Amino acid sequence: MNTENKPKDVNRRDFLQKTTAAAIGSFFIVPRHVLGKGYRAPSDKLNIAGVGVGGKGFSDTNNAWNKGAENLVALCDVDWGQAQVKKNFELHPDAKKYKDFRKMFDEMEKDIDAVTVSTTDHMHAIIAMAAMQRGKHVYVQKPLTHDIYEARMLTEAARKYKVVTQMGNQGASNPAQNQMKEWFNKGLIGNVHEAHVWTNRPVWPQGIPVPTGKFEVPADLDWDLWVGSAEWVDYNPAWHPFKWRGWWNFGTGALGDMGCHLIDPAFRTLGLGYPTELECSVGQVFIKDWTAEYIPEGCPPSSRVQLKFPANKVNKSEVTLTWHDGGLRPFHPDLIPANDPLGEPDSSNGVLLIGEKGVMTCGTYGVAPKVYLKDGTKLEYKPGDFGNKYTTMPEFGHHVSWSDACKAGFNSKEHKVLTSSFDYAGPLTETVIMGNLGIRSYNLRQAKADGKGFDYPGRKKLLWDGNNMKITNFDEANQFVKRKYRGDWKLS
Repeated sequence: MNTENKPKDVNRRDFLQKTTAAAIGSFFIVPRHVLGKGYRAPSDKLNIAGVGVGGKGFSDTNNAWNKGAENLVALCDVDWGQAQVKKNFELHPDAKKYKDFRKMFDEMEKDIDAVTVSTTDHMHAIIAMAAMQRGKHVYVQKPLTHDIYEARMLTEAARKYKVVTQMGNQGASNPAQNQMKEWFNKGLIGNVHEAHVWTNRPVWPQGIPVPTGKFEVPADLDWDLWVGSAEWVDYNPAWHPFKWRGWWNFGTGALGDMGCHLIDPAFRTLGLGYPTELECSVGQVFIKDWTAEYIPEGCPPSSRVQLKFPANKVNKSEVTLTWHDGGLRPFHPDLIPANDPLGEPDSSNGVLLIGEKGVMTCGTYGVAPKVYLKDGTKLEYKPGDFGNKYTTMPEFGHHVSWSDACKAGFNSKEHKVLTSSFDYAGPLTETVIMGNLGIRSYNLRQAKADGKGFDYPGRKKLLWDGNNMKITNFDEANQFVKRKYRGDWKLS
């Protein structure tokens, strides 16, 4: 496509610099060095707002703020009583405080350049979409969205509104993943036909009966806003904080928590796209003898999901990728010595790629990758071999590279080298959430005609049409592609 006649993107810094220069015209320009070493002009700073600023949101807002390299102009959280929310407020006394992100956008739209979104999973898409529609760059915690449909919509919206985006799977910026890609591209392990990814999650209560009881809502918590787009439930400390992850109404379970971190190295290295089929099995819970608990509202205590991907230009072999959670993991392939750990030192989390000539393994965030070849060769990543200017920053500089790209503008070279912009993070998230579609389909049941027990029609291999976001051989599973929002909440 010929782009010579296309208008260039004008970012906030360029606009301010040009208009300032025009304004002072024939007067004088003060050289930067006169203003002091390390001086940063106000026009060089990004105005950032954070939505969800406790827990992971605390580090997201402050890593993006980067010790004052940018401006943190607004902090929004539905629960002002959380310790880290209070701490964030104290660290940034000049930032305006909000509980409702909609009010923040209405009042401060002209004062905000970029937004971090670190809320519960079920609110990611609505908040991010509202920001992008206002032309704001967005950083959204993993998983990008709660549903497959939401991920597709955010991916398309980022292009439509020409904003710089990044998902919070910080391992994507780990230079060690560049080593994995180089090893693979050199053909060291050959084409990969089998991959395994595993985690010790959940590390919160999961596979348990639905919480009950009446509890008083804490004074600093806006419970209606916290429930947001989800189906209404009364306040219960079993939902908030943190434990919401194990309930489909709000969270995405072990897959949503760790899938974007752990599937990422396989997805990136092998150039994967949409899977074509999936099948799963889940762990059961027995409280009564011979009677398995049926808890469709909650994620299971453990699961295995198998996804199949077609061959592509990067990896010229069909790949079967198996996800294991709940402490389950694959067994040692023959090429890895019996005493060598799989993935991380305690084997609790990891990635394993099995190729024609050897195997490759790494831990969470792509750390400590290794290659084992059939000729007995073992290769290990040496820190520093693939460094970049962000390497010494927290979380591999994942937030700072995004901030820099926001200032450089949409489609800038800084934007193009981001490791998890929505063009990449969207399809990755769809793949991760696809596993949850399989799990929920697996648990669908219907009473037998004779009234004796149940049938489980979703316990089959599911065939997926990625372009059209549709299961083609079991229509009931498609209810999990896109959920219904409560009340007036909508993605538009």
